[in-house]
Amino acid sequence: MRSHYCTDLSEANVGQNVVLAGWANSYRDHGGIIFIDLRDKSGLVQLTCDPEDGAAAHKVADSIRDEFVLIAKGTVRLRGEGLTNPRLKTGSIEIIVNELIIENKSTALPFVIGDKTVGEETTLKYRYLELRDPDLYEVFRLRSKAAIAARNILDENGFLEVETPILTKSTPEGARDYLVPSRVHDGQFYALPQSPQLFKQLLMVGGFDRYFQIAKCFRDEDLRADRQPEFTQIDVEMSFCTQEDVIKVAEDLLSAMFKACNVDIKPPFNRITHNNAMEWYGCDKPDMRYDLKMVDVLDIFSRCDNEIFTNIAKAPHTNRIKALKVPGADLVFSKREMKTFEDFVRKFGAHGLGYFQMKEDGLKGPLVKFFSEEDIALIIERTELEVGDVVFFGAGDKKTVLDYMGRLRIFIAEHEKMNILDRDRFEFVWVVDFPMFEVEDGRVKALHHPFTMPKDTDKENIEDIESIAYDIVLNGTELGGGSIRIHKSDVQEEVFKLLGIGEEEAREKFGFLLDALKFGAPPHGGFAIGFDRLMMLITKKSSIRDVIAFPKTQKASCILTKAPSAVDNNQLRDLHIRLREQVK
Repeated sequence: MRSHYCTDLSEANVGQNVVLAGWANSYRDHGGIIFIDLRDKSGLVQLTCDPEDGAAAHKVADSIRDEFVLIAKGTVRLRGEGLTNPRLKTGSIEIIVNELIIENKSTALPFVIGDKTVGEETTLKYRYLELRDPDLYEVFRLRSKAAIAARNILDENGFLEVETPILTKSTPEGARDYLVPSRVHDGQFYALPQSPQLFKQLLMVGGFDRYFQIAKCFRDEDLRADRQPEFTQIDVEMSFCTQEDVIKVAEDLLSAMFKACNVDIKPPFNRITHNNAMEWYGCDKPDMRYDLKMVDVLDIFSRCDNEIFTNIAKAPHTNRIKALKVPGADLVFSKREMKTFEDFVRKFGAHGLGYFQMKEDGLKGPLVKFFSEEDIALIIERTELEVGDVVFFGAGDKKTVLDYMGRLRIFIAEHEKMNILDRDRFEFVWVVDFPMFEVEDGRVKALHHPFTMPKDTDKENIEDIESIAYDIVLNGTELGGGSIRIHKSDVQEEVFKLLGIGEEEAREKFGFLLDALKFGAPPHGGFAIGFDRLMMLITKKSSIRDVIAFPKTQKASCILTKAPSAVDNNQLRDLHIRLREQVK
């Protein structure tokens, strides 16, 4: 139906007869001559409808409104001198129309295409109209390029793309499963996969050696900016590999995907242990675009004359006293503004926030009086203070202090007065040597998942057991991660035992995997990268909803299709389900 896309045309096409198709982006009547900006996926070109060149086409043009679907036939001509539009790729040419067809009309739109001020309730209801925005089209063009690049680089490295089941067994993997009732098996349910984890391990047992999949995953959990109930991950698994092998593949993959989006990144990426990430930055996904590293000063505070600090310092295994130096903060923040930092950390469990200011004549602040001159000098040396710097102190139990001081680090870095955050930079870091387990409310849980290979299990404190696990972090966002997997059934059974999963429960939930491990399972490992999160960061969007064609709201509903929705009683009867009336 067309000879060219709009922006295929240039001055090289002057004099050619062309056929174009698209939407009326805008129209203008200038003294009898009607100008229409025609839009297709490539961009805009100006149609000129002059009654002297085509009376019938001009008559049709007079009835056109925004978003009418048009087919235009005409001749490419240079615009007159001084009439070019430098903002358009096709700004030096126009199409003199001799035939114009209205292929379809449009009713008045609920919002103007491209208007960024329209509320989400409206844009998601009419998502198909929002998708006409050229900026949004560019997001999905890049997403497609990145997906193709991922497939190509993995194919070149010997990986086989294999689809794994969507209807599977409910297993405990951290979040709630989405359950699907079975009509054939009365009272029984499938689950939608939270990840292809078990199946990709079975593919390694099956000898596939190298597998990948751009997989749909489902988690019934509370949502936020970088979460959706259904999301896409690039899932990779390989046999006879070490952590180094897996990381190399992941870095090659990311490099290829960024290159497809016209961004160059330079592996190998920096690495940091999980313990150092927590102690230095207060979180396991540190933003490395700025430093602001926390320093341990518990030993110095243990000698001060303040009883609160000395009592905290008596328990160095469970408590922390951390210093956070902010260069130049004394020169840009007033005392009132620094008080807001204390208000900020109190929201996350802090009882207060001490600070020193480095002046020309030495260290100043309400805490100085509690320290000897020798210890004041040691604080200056350890935190590398210079005139104009401020150092903040957090003290208390380890988990709380690391959390609120890590949040303070980010809060200060993002403060407009600091001017230290380069938002256009892409800074990757691998976080390695994760703990195998965590204890919450007295219950032992796998930090990643129960199939992660522990480095050893001979530790007195179960939380000191490390795993061969790794996360890839970009600009403070966890893109994904993985681990070397357990491939021996006796090790897997020992991990289940530490997790409090008995033999009967393990057989019930993971029997098929435990059986597979007994048939010569190879050493294997892999990783998964959140494709939506990755594209959110590449395209500089604030939410993964901006890079998903038909996203859900934060309440996990689809405004466009009105899902989830009620179903009729016949469908429920087929599934042997009866709904209880809600008590009002």
